[in-house]
Amino acid sequence: MDYIVTGIDFFQKGGAVMYVLLLCSMFVVAIGIERALHFKRMDSGRDFAKDFYQQVAAGQYERAASLLQNGHGVLAAIIMAAVQKENREQAAHYMELQSGIALSRMRQRLYYLSVIVTLAPLLGLLGTISGMISSFSVFNVASGQATAITGGVGEALIATAMGLCVAIAALTVHAYFSQRLENIITDMEQSFSLVEEHIASLREVGENVAEGTLAMEGGTR
Repeated sequence: MDYIVTGIDFFQKGGAVMYVLLLCSMFVVAIGIERALHFKRMDSGRDFAKDFYQQVAAGQYERAASLLQNGHGVLAAIIMAAVQKENREQAAHYMELQSGIALSRMRQRLYYLSVIVTLAPLLGLLGTISGMISSFSVFNVASGQATAITGGVGEALIATAMGLCVAIAALTVHAYFSQRLENIITDMEQSFSLVEEHIASLREVGENVAEGTLAMEGGTR
């Protein structure tokens, strides 16, 4: 309980800028949670991309088609739809278009994190300068209150520390999702190039698997 009271006291001493920095930190947390849920839904996973690549490269098209049917995420969905196109050119165009749309959606809101990385330290510096101006006011200097001046400078530095903490948190979240996005792009490029080379075999196997699935569903009914 004492730590909470001390933290609130330090927060209030940081000045009005602390409330803006608090909103920035809450914004970073909200973006991190929202992006984590979005990536979890859209990302097929590195294991899927690796298994699919190995199966297709080895000529195990039935296993590759089974991976596509049982897989989740945008990569599996794009490849599944691409192999049903009439020719290689249509499949390549479809994969390029749909991957661009998916990646654009994954990049959403990451720009705000980069803005906060730059903005938060500046806000902290603004709060510190404002606090130091108050500490070195003419009234304190004239009355010779050295303790009040040094104490005011210490309190003013709280805003800078808060700004740096917010910037570090935003940078960490941004770096994590940027690296994850790069991995997804790499998986897409490798998988798409392989699909273009083996699209005829994948289409034939995919049609057979789909017909077998429909037959099983009809027999169950």
